[in-house]
This record gives sequence, C-alpha cells and structure tokens, in this order.
Amino acid sequence: MNEKKCPCCGASISFNATECKYCGETIAVETPQYQQAPQYQQAPQYQQAPQYQQAPQYQAQPQSTIPPYSKSKTTAGILAILLGGLGIHKFYLGRIGMGILYIVFCWTYIPAILGIIEGIIYLTSSNEKFYYKYVKR
Repeated sequence: MNEKKCPCCGASISFNATECKYCGETIAVETPQYQQAPQYQQAPQYQQAPQYQQAPQYQAQPQSTIPPYSKSKTTAGILAILLGGLGIHKFYLGRIGMGILYIVFCWTYIPAILGIIEGIIYLTSSNEKFYYKYVKR
C-alpha cells in the first residue's frame, strides 16, 4: 500500500508524492502523528499526619426512666401500712376500683392485712420496679 489517490483527479499516486503526475495538483504530505508518551509525575511526598489528642471519654451516667413527677414509693408504702384497711394507698396510686373494693370490705380486716403486706412490698422494691409495676399501668 504505497499508493494513495489524488484528491483532485482520483488517480493513483505514490504515497510519498508531493504533486500528482497526471493533473499537477500539489498534494500535502501527511506526516504520521505519534502520540507522545505520557509524562509521569513524581509521586507526591506525604508528610506525617498531625497527631491529635484523643477526645475525653465520658462515662454515661445511668439515666433513670422514671419521670420526676412520679408517685413516691415511700408515700405509697406508709399509706398502705397506716391506712391500708381503707385502701387509701390504692387511691394514691390511681387504682380507684381497688380502693373502692378495699373500702367495701374494710369491716373484714382483710384489706388491713393486705395493706401491711403491700406497704412492706412497696418500701422494699426498687424505684424502677415500683414505677413499672404499680404506677405505670
């Protein structure tokens, strides 16, 4: 393939010819274009990363899930021991139906015995257990 075509007359001419031998037209010589080899840059020199102080570690304080306006277990326990026969501790904890039941059966002294037992249970339970078992219903 040492030949190419003349752009003017279409005759076959030599690949290196500067003019057509048939029509005399000047032909531009194409020089092959070579791609230049990529220039590699020198790898960047990394500096040592600055040393940072470690953030202070805070220990999480156990959060109480009991709202501050909650019913007091001490108050409920004392009411149960002293006035448990009338069911006052049940009214204090918001259990109106049980309070009325204690009043109805107060003449049998059974609510008084149950009140003393419940008062001891209230006073010996933890705050969280008391809240979830008796207050939050």
